[in-house]
Amino acid sequence: MLPTDGVVAVVKRDCPTCELVAPLLVDLRRAGHVGAVVCQDDRGFPAGIDVVDDSDLDLSWDLGIETVPTLLRLAGGREAARAEGWSRAQWEQLLGVTGIGRGLPDHRPGCGSATLDPGRADALLVRHRGGILTSRRVELGELEDPFEAMFDRGWSDGLPVVPPTEARVLRMLSGTTRDPAEVVAVVPPGLVACTVEKVAVNAVMAGCRPEYLPVVLASVEAACSDAFNAHGVLATTWSAGPLIIVNGPVARAIGMNSTGNALGQGNRANATIGRALQLVIRNVGGGRPGPGGIDRAALGHPGKVGWCFAEDEEGSPWEPLSVSRGVAPGRSAVTLFAGSGATPFIDQLSRTPDSLVRTMAAVLRASAHPKLAPAFDCVLVVSPEHARVYRDAGWDRTRLLAELTDLLQLDAAGLTRGVGGIAEGMPAALTAAGGQLPKFRPGGLLVVHAGGRAGMFSTVIPGWASGRTGSEPVTRPIDGPA
Repeated sequence: MLPTDGVVAVVKRDCPTCELVAPLLVDLRRAGHVGAVVCQDDRGFPAGIDVVDDSDLDLSWDLGIETVPTLLRLAGGREAARAEGWSRAQWEQLLGVTGIGRGLPDHRPGCGSATLDPGRADALLVRHRGGILTSRRVELGELEDPFEAMFDRGWSDGLPVVPPTEARVLRMLSGTTRDPAEVVAVVPPGLVACTVEKVAVNAVMAGCRPEYLPVVLASVEAACSDAFNAHGVLATTWSAGPLIIVNGPVARAIGMNSTGNALGQGNRANATIGRALQLVIRNVGGGRPGPGGIDRAALGHPGKVGWCFAEDEEGSPWEPLSVSRGVAPGRSAVTLFAGSGATPFIDQLSRTPDSLVRTMAAVLRASAHPKLAPAFDCVLVVSPEHARVYRDAGWDRTRLLAELTDLLQLDAAGLTRGVGGIAEGMPAALTAAGGQLPKFRPGGLLVVHAGGRAGMFSTVIPGWASGRTGSEPVTRPIDGPA
């Protein structure tokens, strides 16, 4: 048993620094300055004093030992001070004595605690924390390949997934302070209650790191809202799928890409956060594609595996997208959009905002179909070189959207079905009054700044049926350490 008040030392024989200070610890223990010495790997070390055997490492786990030697001062059973490794100054301050360790160097770094040893760390984590997990355990046969087994059970999106062992799920849960049993959302199409733990399981499978979990949780909440209408996004034969746009300090903290190839491959956070959301919808909600599945997209697009990127706020001439949608400045947030694939466009000659905005309007006019208005929402991803044109001219986001709105007022007569030899278009009942119709509903065009510093190319991401009949963009703040 350890004293509830006093100093405790934790050591292991397999540590040169512990060997160095062992004689000193013996002296300190005999003098009553140290109340107990705990050894992780040899109950006879240091020799000459009674040692608390911690070969099962439970005490070290409970004390949160990461380095040996460690000195802890306990007060009422709680840690009051800690010194890791050997430092004469720190030990003297913690012990309240002077002149110790004569003949020793002033400082020597310690070694890693045995609790961190490969093979033992996971076992300790599961032994001490595994009881919080309630998900069903799946036992695989001795000769089963776990990756093939997950393919066979339908848990994969077509790419290999990481086996969600208890230890991996517990480590993932360390990324949030939320209760693993808390229900995050009711996931369509099966309308299944999804807990923080279930999200963590799928985040492991997607390849996320624990620090990504708060972003995934916010994305699940947003995707499962009535406004986003994930069931409708799944069931439509259109190509839409959830696109996650991340704003705020979290993007930098977890290393997201907002610059070169921001909408493409190569960044772990971008790739796995979007994938985790899709796996939650698949594995918890039952939203699977294929014959008999709910996902009925006629074509789909590669981003439906998982699509996520961060806005480049640092280089942007405008306030962040999340701020324009009501989130406080400096607060991390996600915006969910039912994106149907990226359509890049080029304008390498425009040097004035009046010219460039007309290029953008011409491209946006054709979004989904040039004779449908207002039908689908859209995201306009403006690259840094194009954004520079607006910055130099002093155009803020409001000005850009106002100019685009004016340019995207379309003559109703030209939108009527059959006009121009094109059967597609607006019903005559909606265009008979003449005048103009807006290409996008109010708030239906989102402007985001992202991309590489070179290349006068931007991108349009059309959505799906907008508003109450389809899907609306949804923005949610991110809770958690990030």
